[in-house]
Amino acid sequence: MREAAIATVILLLAAAFGGRVLVLLGLQEHSLRLAGGIVLFLIALGMLFPSRRMMEEPAEEAPLIVPIAMPLIAGPSAISMVILFAEKHTVGMVCSAVLVAAAGSTLLLAASSTIFAFLGRRGATALERLMGMLLIMLSVQMILDGINAYLKSRG
Repeated sequence: MREAAIATVILLLAAAFGGRVLVLLGLQEHSLRLAGGIVLFLIALGMLFPSRRMMEEPAEEAPLIVPIAMPLIAGPSAISMVILFAEKHTVGMVCSAVLVAAAGSTLLLAASSTIFAFLGRRGATALERLMGMLLIMLSVQMILDGINAYLKSRG
């Protein structure tokens, strides 16, 4: 519950203030799309090829925000998408969407042991690899959108 709440707050803050932070840093939308796509691609590769995971060993102590809330639920790609959506839609609409997604994530986290027991180790591994493949497709689309937006800004 704590991690879900922290992730929700991070995403709500990104929706409310992310655009202003981008302006302060002088970053453009295509930069955000490219960076988010690259990070999502790396995370997805870790799902497809578990021997290449980013975080091999668990931390000695339980950190406050990492690893479930940040970066797994409210990671760079999720934050990027929330900021991009907030640029195109009202902040209220994006915050509502974040709250709905957070409720779904919280329910999945709460039911994760039951779901894992149903799927078994092999089923969970197959599902992780399938989700990794879907994330790779999403990341490639984000990268292509970023390149397209960059090319349009230049010409």
